[in-house]
Amino acid sequence: MRASGLLGQLIRFGIAGGLSTIVYAAAYWPLATFVIHPVAASLVGFVCAVIFGYFMHSAWSFKGHGADTRSLKTQSKFFAVQSLSMVLNAGFTWLLTGPLVHGPTWWPLVPAVCVTPLATFWLNRRLVFS
Repeated sequence: MRASGLLGQLIRFGIAGGLSTIVYAAAYWPLATFVIHPVAASLVGFVCAVIFGYFMHSAWSFKGHGADTRSLKTQSKFFAVQSLSMVLNAGFTWLLTGPLVHGPTWWPLVPAVCVTPLATFWLNRRLVFS
């Protein structure tokens, strides 16, 4: 893992992803709790986190991994991967706060923190910044 650069990327991705998750949570939770429907709030959180995340991941997490981060192709792939993460988070939000479970608005943050980052790391490493 060390020789391939995977360990360093995983650590940097974890830090940048953690910060992106904080951006997502900071946008999502107050909106979902006090202002708008939780699924709509997850979309707002997604937009905030994807903008922050692109700059962090392209400039730091996957820097030197091979992709031209200024290319429209790389940016499109990043947006596609992040869109998948948005669908995952919106699905978690709908499932956990919707008509089936009726949980509190913070419950979707658990899979958003534990599941979505692992999926996006793998996809970003394999498809976007390779």
